[in-house]
Order: sequence, then structure tokens, then C-alpha cells
Amino acid sequence: MPSNVISSFTYEPERRRLVVTFVTGRVYEYADVPAEAAANFRASFSKGVFFNENVRNRYPCREITPGGERPVRAGR
Repeated sequence: MPSNVISSFTYEPERRRLVVTFVTGRVYEYADVPAEAAANFRASFSKGVFFNENVRNRYPCREITPGGERPVRAGR
């Protein structure tokens, strides 16, 4: 999964939870993400483009970087 922005991600279908680790080391949890969106993310050619267009600002998220937890923010 080569990307200039995203290091890795995991999806927990039972919780509809997407966890994205960025190359900066910051980790964010996105809530209420449909399984189809996660599957499309995994299949996308450009993870950064897909993330920006289909995940970022669309789902509630919070930073869960160890030592850097932030409050939940609402999506659009």
C-alpha cells in the first residue's frame, strides 16, 4: 500500500470503525464508516486521494495517537 500520506489503516466491520495511521505517525479513528467505503478504500489506487474525497470530513473522528488523544469531531 504505497502512499505519500497514509502509512496504514484497519477496519473493524462489527464496530464500523476505520483507523488510519498517517506517515507523520498520527492515528485517527473514524466512526460509522460503512463496510463498502472501507472496501473501496482498500481497493483504491491512490489511498490519499480516496481518503480526501471519501473519508476526511465525512465521518466523525478523533485523534487516537498514543499521547495525543483529541475529542471527537463531527463530520460534515
